Amino acid sequence: MSGLYYEEFEPGMEFEHALTRTVTEMDNIMFCAMTHNPQPLHLDAEFAKETEFGERLVNSLFTLGLVIGVTVADTTLGTTIGNLGMTEVRFANPVFHGDTIRVVTRIKEMRESKSRPTAGLVVFEHVGFNQRGEEVCYCLRTGLMKKRPA
Repeated sequence: MSGLYYEEFEPGMEFEHALTRTVTEMDNIMFCAMTHNPQPLHLDAEFAKETEFGERLVNSLFTLGLVIGVTVADTTLGTTIGNLGMTEVRFANPVFHGDTIRVVTRIKEMRESKSRPTAGLVVFEHVGFNQRGEEVCYCLRTGLMKKRPA
């Protein structure tokens, strides 16, 4: 287990995650298939050629999931109880097949849980970037985190 307990986080703490991931065409096709999303902008190369992007876009929910997933080993692996919500989700730039995503996480705020004495809430700010340093995903995520066992 490499995740951190509630007490190990501090507001302002920053993680530049070493794990990166190149997004493939298969990632995009499989994610759309598994989520029943038939959007031709993600799946139909001929349709996408006629759009302002000129090619297929990676499904933004895949991008969000990837950005959060990249952070798990450094922050919440084995120490999270669950996600409580995601806010301020935005996608400043599209992701295309072949883009490589890297992620930075900052701890925005923390507070003790009112209902669980063995847990606390941590607000994570996740920012995903492509290989050109362009922001592709932003999210504030509130996690219910375990406190260190007594």
